Amino acid sequence: MWYKPYGQTGHQVSVIGFGGMRFPQPQDPQAMADLVRYAHDRGINYFDTAPIYCDDKSEEIMGRAFQGMPRDSFYCSSKCGSARGDELRQSLERSLRRLGLETIDFYHIWCLLHPRQLQERIEGGAIAAAVQAKEQGLIRHLVVSTHLPGDEIAKVLASGYFEGMTLGYNALNFPFRSEGVAAAQRLGLGVVTMNPLGGGMIPRNAERLAFLMGPGDRSVTEAALRFNVSQPGITVALVGFAERREIDQAVAVVDGFTAYPPAHIDRLKSRVRDSFNGFCTGCGYCLPCPSEVEIPKFMDSYNQSILDGTGILQWLKGHWNLGPADAAACTQCGHCEDSCTQHLPIRDRLAQIAALTEKP
Repeated sequence: MWYKPYGQTGHQVSVIGFGGMRFPQPQDPQAMADLVRYAHDRGINYFDTAPIYCDDKSEEIMGRAFQGMPRDSFYCSSKCGSARGDELRQSLERSLRRLGLETIDFYHIWCLLHPRQLQERIEGGAIAAAVQAKEQGLIRHLVVSTHLPGDEIAKVLASGYFEGMTLGYNALNFPFRSEGVAAAQRLGLGVVTMNPLGGGMIPRNAERLAFLMGPGDRSVTEAALRFNVSQPGITVALVGFAERREIDQAVAVVDGFTAYPPAHIDRLKSRVRDSFNGFCTGCGYCLPCPSEVEIPKFMDSYNQSILDGTGILQWLKGHWNLGPADAAACTQCGHCEDSCTQHLPIRDRLAQIAALTEKP
């Protein structure tokens, strides 16, 4: 396993982290805990979880796994999204109980979607409560999770509250957040990336994205992971694992790997900027739609038209069993765009799809 320093914390963390958001069998906590321990045996030492993940079972699964792991051999990350200090404290104490830990290594002010939300966390007392918990030894490092664009991320980090951050970042959406990663690097902060495979979009379009591959890459999936961990500003790439084979594959991606040279990264970035700007990353923050439009499915179909020229209606019908009439249910209220982490023109795209005519 390849390890990097997490910012200026003094901790060496595995460049592949275990993301606990999508355990395949949360109803079998022992089997899932065994999966976590297997990842630990393979050298992964960064484990990310949160309240509500996996029907509110993720922290309990991690806690079960941690019982069989020496405490100095792993790092745990969890989160709280409340703006109120008392609610953050209650959530933290509950997380500690479920994880079976006396302290959480990296505790996130969770999910900043709008620039105003940092100020809300300050005014509501969440930041103060987290700082107090750190002083009391309940958390080691205060960090932030965000889906803001890069320039807004830079402002959040400049506040000085955080020692690192977690954000969605991959070979397709990096133009939207690269300024934030650069800001973290300048400040000497740790950076953990989620969704390094674009929610499965990258491996699903392996042929179209073959240009991502560099010397020694055996697949586009390998290239996408290496794209992230090769960048000096990125510390950990989180991967959600469903079975041991996937852990073995991810570990093999970085074992003995030398980071891509900067020229290769720059070439890939230039190619992606030219070809794939405006991608929806499928985060789902546009939901729920007041008119019950299944927005991510329409945006996925729009992505495919950008990727390989597939007709939007062809993809929409074949993969999602939807048509233009379903997009026409949009009332143009703008709720989705207010919540979109990439500020995409969702209403315009839905209108374009609604205006298409299905062939008989």
